[in-house]
Amino acid sequence: MPLAFAEDASRLEKLEQENGDLKKRLESLEALASKEGLLPSGKPAPKFVSALSSINISGFVQASYFYNSNDPADHKSDGYLWNTSHNSFSINKVKLTLASAPVEASGDTWSAGFKTSLIWGEDSPVLNTGSPTAGFEALREAYVELNAPIGTGLDIKAGQLISLLNWESGDGGAANPNFSQGYQWFFTGNGPSAGVQLGYSFTDWLDLKVRLQNGMYAGPVDGNNGKTVIASLGLKPAKGLWMNFIGWDGAESITTTVKGASTIGGYDFTEKFHTGYEFDYFVFDPNSAPAQTLWSIGGWAWYDFTPKHGIAIRGEYLDDKDGAGLKGIPFRGQAASAITSPDAAGKIESIAVTFNWKPTSNLKVQPEVRFDHTSYTGGFDGKRDRVIFGAGATYMF
Repeated sequence: MPLAFAEDASRLEKLEQENGDLKKRLESLEALASKEGLLPSGKPAPKFVSALSSINISGFVQASYFYNSNDPADHKSDGYLWNTSHNSFSINKVKLTLASAPVEASGDTWSAGFKTSLIWGEDSPVLNTGSPTAGFEALREAYVELNAPIGTGLDIKAGQLISLLNWESGDGGAANPNFSQGYQWFFTGNGPSAGVQLGYSFTDWLDLKVRLQNGMYAGPVDGNNGKTVIASLGLKPAKGLWMNFIGWDGAESITTTVKGASTIGGYDFTEKFHTGYEFDYFVFDPNSAPAQTLWSIGGWAWYDFTPKHGIAIRGEYLDDKDGAGLKGIPFRGQAASAITSPDAAGKIESIAVTFNWKPTSNLKVQPEVRFDHTSYTGGFDGKRDRVIFGAGATYMF
């Protein structure tokens, strides 16, 4: 026994010696790093960037392949989002979002935060600001947020804000039950724009958002004195049921005013069966000509057979009886994407069927077939009808 105790004491003494040597080496390295400016000096050492501990990083990568039955000569499908390139493997989007912890709505304390999202890829010119000013090319949204302790909490956002219109998200298949984007999202919606927004929740079923921004289509930099006011009243009258009623009015330029109304909403019949709807009405009112109208209606229904398998259907109808906003409008960054026709006015109808498969919690695969019809003569690559089919895949992180 005495021999065993002696061996244990020897081991303990050896470990203490090694720990002492390591401590001296660490102190020496820290002193050298501080001297060279690699570490801040002082006790206690200051934090490098304290906010980094609460910043959330998220996003997704999205790719697809789709085929247009009209086989367009320029390999671009006229008037079609997202998988615009015909018979081509596409990198649709690479999205990166940095955000602080969510701002807490409170009537007791001030709190602040931020969010910024950037998107690269084939779809990015349509999604992002579209500004010719350098530095905005990849920017989807960027704003600072402040909760003011007024009532239940007044939410204030200022910066580059995405649209209050449209049922579908601009993230496409990453957030929507269908992979391709509906016509309503582009033709009866609007892109991100710089402005300031006030939001207030009166109850858990009633809220209001009011925004002042650089016109409906001005983006991050306004070229005139005109501004647009947008208001959105949100209702949740019953479990699983929600509705937003939206109105806007403002001078888009010194010659044209854009105003209108929209409603979007949805109802979850069960945990597996979900629906959504959208109705938009636009009035383009030039100073020296009669006002022109454009309206649209759309609906969504999707059913999850299992947590990994589901099906989604989207149907939509757009009517441009005055020639206000369907024909001749290309998507940003896609010069050959406009619907062209000798007709002055026209309509678009579309139905898309999408299968949703989630082999893992991060991966979403969406085979899809879509039928489009237009009254415009030769509107879709020289024809009135087309079928587009293929599949998209999104990995979310």
